[in-house]
Amino acid sequence: MSETRKIIHIDMDAFYASVELREQPHLRGKPVVVAWDTARSVICAASYEARAFGLRSAMSVATAKRLCPQAIFVPPHFDLYRQVSQQIHAIFRLHTDLIEPISLDEAYLDVTENKQNIPYANQIAKQIRAQIWHETGLTASAGIAPNKFIAKIASDWRKPNGQFVVQPHEVEDFLRDLPLGKIWGVGKKTQQKMNALGWQTVGDLRQISRGELLNLFGKFGYRLYDLARGVDERAVEPERERVQISTEITLPENIFLRDVPKYLPDLAKDLWQQMQRHHIDAHTLTLKLKTSEFQIFTRSQTYSAVLPECDALFQAATQLATRMPQGEFRLIGLGVSHLQPEGSQPELFQAA
Repeated sequence: MSETRKIIHIDMDAFYASVELREQPHLRGKPVVVAWDTARSVICAASYEARAFGLRSAMSVATAKRLCPQAIFVPPHFDLYRQVSQQIHAIFRLHTDLIEPISLDEAYLDVTENKQNIPYANQIAKQIRAQIWHETGLTASAGIAPNKFIAKIASDWRKPNGQFVVQPHEVEDFLRDLPLGKIWGVGKKTQQKMNALGWQTVGDLRQISRGELLNLFGKFGYRLYDLARGVDERAVEPERERVQISTEITLPENIFLRDVPKYLPDLAKDLWQQMQRHHIDAHTLTLKLKTSEFQIFTRSQTYSAVLPECDALFQAATQLATRMPQGEFRLIGLGVSHLQPEGSQPELFQAA
């Protein structure tokens, strides 16, 4: 490329939990879990005090209670999280329009050219983090690197409330001793396969030819070859106009298809709350599953009448899951489309 890019990955620190602690300061210092306190629920976020007991996002509430009986459960307030996220994105836009949201609490920014004409991306990241603290009272961590792959890893290096820079000439050394599990897309099963071959680090992976990686991992082998060398040409892509309302959860570990339904109640509840906030109804529901190798499966159903309630979303999503192929999945998404103003079609709910 003619110019080395300057990419910042901003990742809020324990975002949902931190927002709740801001709103309820008497809970600070305690193991707080953001989750509906029901048998079928999973954790949306955990405070750092709760993480000390092994609690983490996507863990079942039942498991969390066994590991930490004294955990304090706070129901999620997604409208509030979205409001705070909008404040944070407004800060991003003071510096660049090249913003790619990953979720409510993280985003990539391309600051190769920036609105404030600040020469160093490291300075931009410091300013953004200071502005976030000033405007919201929340802390953020940042990774600064010549591409998205490295920036994403770097943002985790000095958490919480820190930042880490990887200069272009430092990429090879930065990656050499990095555990293979740090590569986005290398899940538990892929890592076990690599470990069985005697590979432990990105440096080990770098010794393998492109052809051998292709034979072992299919198309994902091409990407592994590039990532092992710190090559990632993906551009920061600003958010496009949404044609649906959706929600999703990225799991820390792969799950089998049989385990997908236990995550659907919370996703359905969040999706329903979004629909109510926007005062819209929907005819189509889509379930999305993504494997650790980036393969995406979707199943959709369009109904003659609108989906009338949260439980209908859950039941429909559960039915869509039965149409999915067997496999191991790391991301679950739920979305609605074919939208219309709320209450404009009070018909019975049935498949079209």
